[in-house]
Amino acid sequence: MNVKYLRKEESEAASRRLLLAYHERFGPDGYLPIPVEEILESHLGLTLEFDDLRRRLGVADVLGATWVKERRVVIDQSLDPTVDSRKEGRYRFTIAHELGHWELHRHVFEDAPGQGSLFEHDTPPSIVCRTGSRKDPMEWQADVFASYLLMPGKMVNEAWESIYGTQEPYGAADELADLARKVVGDVGQPVVGVAREVAREFRVSGTAMQIRLVDMGLIRMEKTLPGLFPE
Repeated sequence: MNVKYLRKEESEAASRRLLLAYHERFGPDGYLPIPVEEILESHLGLTLEFDDLRRRLGVADVLGATWVKERRVVIDQSLDPTVDSRKEGRYRFTIAHELGHWELHRHVFEDAPGQGSLFEHDTPPSIVCRTGSRKDPMEWQADVFASYLLMPGKMVNEAWESIYGTQEPYGAADELADLARKVVGDVGQPVVGVAREVAREFRVSGTAMQIRLVDMGLIRMEKTLPGLFPE
């Protein structure tokens, strides 16, 4: 699906508008974690469900799907945090990702034919989100939106300073190299301890927080740069 090019700043502004509108209706901001379920259901009036999407859609790596005209978001049951609490970060990011599609892309589908009615639950979803489709521009935009929504820059900076007492960045090169030496098999990107600690405040995965902290300059990967903690 072709979508308009969006700069990161535009996605961040869209996430801020959504948060501001939510807090204007339901109370002051500044509290963590960001209430993505409430934003989806109470503020936007969408339906949130779990289902076996992999069986239903015949897609092995599906995480979530959105039916635009039905105003319905379905998360694959494998991410249900009440079954496995370790999936909470991925679950919350997937909801935020679907919110990104809703805010940034739903206009592409609202007038498209074949989207079904409220009662046609076997109608194919407008948007299917998979682990293997991250290079798609629409998926990338939804990921960027989700990152800004779950981890607003101001709140990340405040959490970092509250935990570490400074805005000085952490030089992570040595820790990452040590973690990489200990990794056996393909288990994803190593995540440093400071990212995991801040992630707990936002109830996101350590990986998502590390990406956000690197993007904000609070974690630096270059070995030669000084860091917050001893190398």
